[in-house]
Amino acid sequence: MRAIILAAGRGLRLKQPADAELPKCLLEFGGRTLLERHLQLLQRAGVGEVVLALGFLHERVESQLQRVAGYAQPQIVLNDRFELGSVLTLHTAAGALTRGGDVLVMDADVLYHERIMAALVAGAQPVNRILIDRHFEPGDEPVKVCVRAGVPVELRKQPSPQLQYDTLGESIGFFRFSERGARRLAAIVADYAASGRGDMPHEEAVRDLLLERSQPFEVADVTGAPWIEIDFPADVERAAREILPRI
Repeated sequence: MRAIILAAGRGLRLKQPADAELPKCLLEFGGRTLLERHLQLLQRAGVGEVVLALGFLHERVESQLQRVAGYAQPQIVLNDRFELGSVLTLHTAAGALTRGGDVLVMDADVLYHERIMAALVAGAQPVNRILIDRHFEPGDEPVKVCVRAGVPVELRKQPSPQLQYDTLGESIGFFRFSERGARRLAAIVADYAASGRGDMPHEEAVRDLLLERSQPFEVADVTGAPWIEIDFPADVERAAREILPRI
């Protein structure tokens, strides 16, 4: 099993001062960056191969990695068009998607409890897995996962009002793909890049894979485990005030 961490974006919504901008994966909580926390949790989970997809200020991230001891150095891939969508960032890691075994695809800007990692990697059998939290604030920002009879049937910020489902949750931003699923996802992502849809989020490609029904997906419910995605200044404050003390 290998992990792909998507960490290329600039994070404009954080509104960082121009002279103090950092890639979001270098934000520190409790004296450790989000990236270091990712690497630690992956190591504890037995995931020894990590691919880090960078873009904005990638030199700073690479420099920080040299100062972090105790973890295997990840492979670095670069998206020089990081100002576009994250689907291009995932495309830069196509080699990691297609070289065999289960693959984790993870947003870098998440502070989370180790129970979430445990749910992501649980089980030795190949699987396509989506993590959800049923307790989330309504609105247009969360990426929703609609589930019917235990099967995910939609992955989008704004599901169709006509869609029938029995469970609704927010995507954590972490996915697991079987070898077959990862290879198919790589092909879908490549089509996005080749057809001028590089400004799209990578979740749209995951959604395409989900909806084509070429293979099964399962849902892991991590409701109650502390986590937060860091998008806005208020998220940084909430992460430090509410989430960090619980992890």
